[in-house]
Amino acid sequence: MKIAFHTLGCKVNQYESEAMKEQFAAAGHEIVGEEDFADAYVINTCTVTNLADRKSRQYIRKMKKVNPGAVVAVTGCYAQVSPDEVSQIEGVNIVAGTNEKQNLLGYIEEYMAAGETQCHVKAYEELDKYQSSGLITSMESRTRAYIKIQEGCNRFCSYCIIPYARGKVRSRALAEIVEEAGGLIAKGFKELILTGINTALYGEDLGHGGIEPLIAELNNLPGDFRIRLSSLEPTVINASYVQRLLKYEKLCPHLHLSIQSGSDHVLQLMNRRYNRTAYLDIVKVLKEFDPLYGITTDIIVGFPGETEEDFADSLRIIDEVGFCKVHAFKYSPRKGTKAAELGGQISGEVKNSRSRILIEKAEADAGRFFTLCRGAKRQVLFEEISEDGLLTGYTDNYIKVYAIGENAMLNQFYNVKLLNEYKDGMKGEIVND
Repeated sequence: MKIAFHTLGCKVNQYESEAMKEQFAAAGHEIVGEEDFADAYVINTCTVTNLADRKSRQYIRKMKKVNPGAVVAVTGCYAQVSPDEVSQIEGVNIVAGTNEKQNLLGYIEEYMAAGETQCHVKAYEELDKYQSSGLITSMESRTRAYIKIQEGCNRFCSYCIIPYARGKVRSRALAEIVEEAGGLIAKGFKELILTGINTALYGEDLGHGGIEPLIAELNNLPGDFRIRLSSLEPTVINASYVQRLLKYEKLCPHLHLSIQSGSDHVLQLMNRRYNRTAYLDIVKVLKEFDPLYGITTDIIVGFPGETEEDFADSLRIIDEVGFCKVHAFKYSPRKGTKAAELGGQISGEVKNSRSRILIEKAEADAGRFFTLCRGAKRQVLFEEISEDGLLTGYTDNYIKVYAIGENAMLNQFYNVKLLNEYKDGMKGEIVND
């Protein structure tokens, strides 16, 4: 049987699609490209916004056209939150919730034998146990590998539907994570990216000291590799928590620390359990450790009730932090969330204007960060060759670097002197010391 996958959304979905591919391949099935003719198509959906739902529906219809006789199985967050809606899309044969991905192979085989449509979606209350998908051994990238460490979230930010899609916080067994990491290192992966729905909540349900024991175990593994955290939520961690993580030498000096707004007023409306002062306390610890510590973030503009003063606070915090990258989002009401019912909804025109201003501010701030990095020597892991024939990869503090080199230097660490801003990163010169 030929199986094709299409994945939308986050790093966790990417990891889970890889796990499903390996499961299908181990059972003797052939994995083909999503544009290819296949006997079954698996769409791993996202539902973080209404736009994500629409994209999911578009891909469902698109893949059915490639082979009208194929089995179409829809899984992921959209399937979990709106199973009836997904089931009614023409051509959908199987709907499987977020806790059912490891069972898709059996469901597809059952459908091929009996031809009966299926819907396997558990209620939120039943999403309370971590479902292991086994150990993955590869990723599309040959240099960086995602490792899923936890599932679920209990923060319930007022704009976010994901806790309902992913269920309660549950952590993957530490020993299984370490075993998977060791196997990936042995396969030649040089960067392990720890990911989850809310990685900072790892271990909360296991009764130990959170993510730090896991970092300690991974840091002690033999091999030439580095560890990167995909994100840590300031809703969970604080400055002293972060301080403890800085002692692990294999942990990259880069953190995605999502703030969402620089305004205490808006943060309260969002049900984000911190304020700008607490956020800046974390930043202070990171910058004292390494003035060039890379900090990336997300900021939402046009949240219901956001005033001009609130928006100015978001602009101001960009200057105060010195981010290396800011992801700007215009608030979009998400059915089923508290924020969608709030008064003070912002017009599209105002959202567009604020988004443009924020993006300009963020780009200027990234430029200042690059300027600070000029002349610095940072460790770079080269991953591929760019269109203009240069090696490309990322520094430990998450700057994309372009440098002259050879193919044989791919998937290797080099010390690189950072020179000047170039494209979406910086040019660099490989040095021997």
